[in-house]
Amino acid sequence: MDIRPSHTIYINNVNDKIKKEELKRSLYALFSQFGQIIEIVALKTMKMRGQAFVVFKELAAATNALRQLQGFPFYNKPMRIQYAKTDSDIIAKMRGTYGDKEKKKEKKKKAQEQAANAAKKPANAVNTQPAPPATVQVPDNPPNHILFLNNLPEETNEMMLSMLFNQFPGFKEVRLVPGKHDIAFVEFEGEAQAGVAKDALQGFRITATCAMKITYAKK
Repeated sequence: MDIRPSHTIYINNVNDKIKKEELKRSLYALFSQFGQIIEIVALKTMKMRGQAFVVFKELAAATNALRQLQGFPFYNKPMRIQYAKTDSDIIAKMRGTYGDKEKKKEKKKKAQEQAANAAKKPANAVNTQPAPPATVQVPDNPPNHILFLNNLPEETNEMMLSMLFNQFPGFKEVRLVPGKHDIAFVEFEGEAQAGVAKDALQGFRITATCAMKITYAKK
């Protein structure tokens, strides 16, 4: 089966007991570390059960995800991943192969108008906007082997967090706090291993609105 590389990857052997929305969120949590995801398609029809498509903005991200997650135990079943036979409609539209000439003209016109408006502004008005805040420094505790996560979205579950953190050496377990959906603890074998995961996933967005904050847990 020699299928040419594509922005869209096709996954099968997916555990079909998982509810559609949870499946999409878990796929997003797992695959978004490789690059920007445009769409995830997971249908629960008989014909499409146990299958999903993940559409990446960049081809390199799709390739990387395919290589890294081939055979990954997703809900206790190893994923089988390959490039989709055809790119999704979204990618076709982005490339303009849908013949969206009018939209392109509109876009060009808007860009020209914006450029013209920017040119009209007096030079001293350029910097009236406040500077973007520096990387948010989360107040932290002394380094240790347990991480404390907060600002988690309501739908976070143990499986999602385990999939994110078990890529890092030394991962032991995830502990959710009953009655509090927005916080969790992740334990590693050692302080250094916890530090690597903390740096790599600081600010990771499980959903578009919630950037995860990670600190060392209080001893």
